[in-house]
Amino acid sequence: MQWPTYTHERNFGCRATEYVYRGLRTVTLENELIRVTVLADKGSDIIEFLHKPSDTDFMWRSPLGVRNPATFVPTAPRPEGAFLDYYPGGWQECLPTGGNAARYAGTSFGPHGELCLIPWDYALIEDDPERVTLRLRVRSYRTPLFVEKRLTLTRGAPVLRIWERLVNEGREPVDLMWGHHPAFGPPFLDDSCVVDLPGARVRATDALPTHRYRPGAGYLWPHVPGHNGELIDISRIPPPETRTHDTLFLTDLAAGWYAITNTRRSVGFGMAWPAELFGALWFWQVYGGAFGSPWFGRTYNIALEPWTTPQTTIEEAMALGTSRRLAPGEVLEAELCAVAYAGLRRVSAISPAGDVTGEAALRA
Repeated sequence: MQWPTYTHERNFGCRATEYVYRGLRTVTLENELIRVTVLADKGSDIIEFLHKPSDTDFMWRSPLGVRNPATFVPTAPRPEGAFLDYYPGGWQECLPTGGNAARYAGTSFGPHGELCLIPWDYALIEDDPERVTLRLRVRSYRTPLFVEKRLTLTRGAPVLRIWERLVNEGREPVDLMWGHHPAFGPPFLDDSCVVDLPGARVRATDALPTHRYRPGAGYLWPHVPGHNGELIDISRIPPPETRTHDTLFLTDLAAGWYAITNTRRSVGFGMAWPAELFGALWFWQVYGGAFGSPWFGRTYNIALEPWTTPQTTIEEAMALGTSRRLAPGEVLEAELCAVAYAGLRRVSAISPAGDVTGEAALRA
């Protein structure tokens, strides 16, 4: 679906701008406090979430940059899939599998599934100074899933509201795992940042050669033992000189929210989601230690990713009984929000509506 014949070109209140960026249809939503940029032609990726008062963009930008899958041709196809060749950082929607390549229903999937590399249809369905809503729709091509989401900003609120609906249009059940993959980087991310969440159990693995933690499960947030048995507070972000690379898996979440606060800038980003659906949180940590292609030690970023399962592929999730099965015609809905905030040093709660409470920052 294309844009209507006429759209308002306001420079105040809530507003939307449509343009082409590096050959990709792109839409920016903004109000007085935040600006959100969406690559409609590449997975509906959110590549910018800017807090205007502090001029802080929370999203990590990969050194690979934004590449158009229609025009950029890699030297050779990656055997595990094309995700990393087109990964700009930012925030991806992931279905029907997780962070590793997988096979399901007689076909193959690359990392993070199939939605994050294909174009979505879009339309601006609300457009006035008080409220703007962008609707995005897509049908997957290796599974019979129809996905619709609506991104909404309201005037004077630093909150992006996300409503989503999945439908199994097939005539047989479909197993899936569903996740959101927002990544955060400099200049927002630095060694003054802290992560707050309401409690969880943590599993660490040694899957990566520069891992920081002792492998094990059942650790209680925020402390995880390191190689030498010393307890590491994983809520505190270390500097890039740490030279480590890990993914931790958090389960038994006391509630569905987290917050990342830069205590030097007194600015932060938070998310809230239904924990009964997204019951796991993946914590990707690249503290300068991702070596080899494509990063070669030059990246410093984290991702905090709500997922329906702590397993990394649909095959593993099915084997352990943590996948989600949609019957023919079944619908699955979710509401999430992302919020920018300022003036806090720690966060104690984020409501489903995006209200943030916490400890005020100390004034100089």
